[in-house]
Amino acid sequence: MKAITRYICIILGLILVAGCAKLDYPDRFVQTGGLPTVDFIRYADRDVIITQANMEEIVCIVGSNLTSVHDIYFNDQAAILNTSYMTEHTLVVAVPKNMPAVQTDKVYLYNKAGDVVTCDFKVLPPAPKIATMSLEWAEPGETVRIFGSYLFAPLTVEFPGVDPVEVSSSAGEYVDVVVPEGAQPGKIKVTTASGTAQSVFMYKDSRGMLFNFDNDPHPDNHGWHAMVIETDETAISGNFLRLGAPDVTLSAEGGWDDAHFSFEYWPGDWDDPVTYADSPRLTNFVDFTDWKNMALKFELYIPSSNPWMAGAMQIIVGGVDVVTDGAEGAIDIDGNITAGANNKFISGDGVPAAPRALYRPWTSTGSYDTGDKWITVTVPYSEFTYGPDGTQIAANLTPESFTSLTIFVWSGGVTGTDCQPIMKIDNIRAVPYK
Repeated sequence: MKAITRYICIILGLILVAGCAKLDYPDRFVQTGGLPTVDFIRYADRDVIITQANMEEIVCIVGSNLTSVHDIYFNDQAAILNTSYMTEHTLVVAVPKNMPAVQTDKVYLYNKAGDVVTCDFKVLPPAPKIATMSLEWAEPGETVRIFGSYLFAPLTVEFPGVDPVEVSSSAGEYVDVVVPEGAQPGKIKVTTASGTAQSVFMYKDSRGMLFNFDNDPHPDNHGWHAMVIETDETAISGNFLRLGAPDVTLSAEGGWDDAHFSFEYWPGDWDDPVTYADSPRLTNFVDFTDWKNMALKFELYIPSSNPWMAGAMQIIVGGVDVVTDGAEGAIDIDGNITAGANNKFISGDGVPAAPRALYRPWTSTGSYDTGDKWITVTVPYSEFTYGPDGTQIAANLTPESFTSLTIFVWSGGVTGTDCQPIMKIDNIRAVPYK
């Protein structure tokens, strides 16, 4: 008898709990059967009907029997359902944040049985972003590649001074476009259905020009070696600097050959850095106050006949206290003033090595050339944190550290293959990059 009483109490308790739950939560979500219908989709925060939305944007689907929805997809990307925002006639949901593998421009609403209802709706990617361009000094008529993100066609590319160029196909991470006739120096714009992006870099950027190897006021090399400054049918704009030669071998270890693989600009008189009228400091040409947000840029041409397969292009900066003697002369590890203009700051022989960046693209494949065309190389000054052997060093850069520039293909802590590379360099400049 006691057992029967106990079971009756349990049953009564469950009925009471169920009744309380129904009373306490009268709007508790209940999945319904059948299929939903969709009348339209609008913004979640205003009563405006829409046929497209950006990723992660919150929208409201309006229709009937929307409580029957068990899963929802925008293209092939599943959205997260929150039953707290689902009623019979409205369903509030965030558009998925991931790009679809297949874009069908439809929304798919599945019930629990797996039956589906579809409606037309386009998901827009985020606004485009521009990062770099394959060749900033390309001539009109040349095809360039603009890199970035969310560069989805149809889109337009606008060069200063001319009408936008329409592009019907692109890969999302880059877009190829022919530079139009009449294009002027300046920033480039890309416009998609999601918005417009403007580049930080400039087409044919002459700001911060340090060396164009053509005319004053820009200096030429000033160091121990008279570098090869020449022009030929491949030239991008007048003269260029050439490193290497068809009959000069760079060893697999990137052996020291500054006579053929080094460009030096050391300001001032070699014995007196205070007197520098004939060879100005590079800080005379460019304001390096914001150097952390700047980059060294130049155009580079490496013919496929003479690929690069060894050594690192060490791009070295230093103030007059590093590269010359005199009142601001370099001090070696024993506290002695070094000789006049010297290369000890390059090798770190007896003095602290000057900070540098290491450009060595051949290491990913074992060989590198630019495909018999010019490209733009961008090296952020924030990456000038290496020593000669490729190890990290304390850079301690200041705006006064950029009075000189040395480019030397040597060592860098990598071993490759004996090669006879030819490197043509032009338009060396220091410009904002972010």
